[in-house]
Amino acid sequence: MWVTTTQIVRAVAEWPVRSQQVARRNALVGATALADRRRERIEVEEFLEQHLATRARLDVAARGA
Repeated sequence: MWVTTTQIVRAVAEWPVRSQQVARRNALVGATALADRRRERIEVEEFLEQHLATRARLDVAARGA
C-alpha cells in the first residue's frame, strides 16, 4: 500500500482539527465527571447535616425525658 503525497498533506492539515475535537471531548467528559462528584458530595453533606440535626434533637429529647 502506497501513501500518496496528497494523503500525507491532507492528514497533516486535518491533524489540528482532530486534535482539538479530541481535546474538547476530553474536557467535556472531565467536566461532567467533576460536576457529578460535586453534586454527590453536596447530597452527602446535606444528608449528614440532616442526620446530625435529627440525632441532636433526639439526644436533647432523651435527656429531657
